[in-house]
Amino acid sequence: MKLILFDIDGTLIDSGEAGSRSLNLAFRELFSIDNAFKGISMAGKTDTQIMKEGLSVHNIPDTNGMLPRVVNTYLKNLMVEINNDRKHIKTGVTDILDALSRGKNGYYLGLLTGNIEKGARIKLDPFALNSYFPFGAFGSDDEDRNKLLPVAVKRFEALYRGRIDYNNCIIVGDTPRDVYCSKPYGAACIAVATGPYPRESLLNAKADAVLDDMSDTDAFLNILYGL
Repeated sequence: MKLILFDIDGTLIDSGEAGSRSLNLAFRELFSIDNAFKGISMAGKTDTQIMKEGLSVHNIPDTNGMLPRVVNTYLKNLMVEINNDRKHIKTGVTDILDALSRGKNGYYLGLLTGNIEKGARIKLDPFALNSYFPFGAFGSDDEDRNKLLPVAVKRFEALYRGRIDYNNCIIVGDTPRDVYCSKPYGAACIAVATGPYPRESLLNAKADAVLDDMSDTDAFLNILYGL
């Protein structure tokens, strides 16, 4: 039995920058700041981490329910911004998910993403991907991505009433942070160079395997089955 945990942005889909636009719109609406997240790197970070960084950069105290206000305004904007012509699903994703879904060959699917849960579901919905992932670990569970794997494992065990070891978990993502969050637990990571990082950066992060993309289903599955 293996647990495969997918990242979202840059791995499963490209939202057409809906997330970053929604954050900027939230800060404009709440604080009258334009392009608030210009120069702030977002790749691989949790939404909570990014939002707190934005507040800090603009000297806005994270007190009196400020973060929940940012979250709610962000989600409101995201529901609109995800409906853009630039969004797309990454090549080969549906074929791979179909091959692995519903516990086929003892492989189970979940999410491990920096998105807060409601944001994750909003982003996946236009592509009809939510049904593949009955559970996951999200940026709303902990702002530290390195603490999310235990959350995912506990939810898997509660849902399927079984037990799984960390060394039977495989994280699929597109940034060095996806790789790093697997390492403290002895989990494996397949990195795909479909986001902002080239394969060299993913190799340097010590991913167990690196692919340019997921267009070759057999190649992906062969790597997966070998881990």
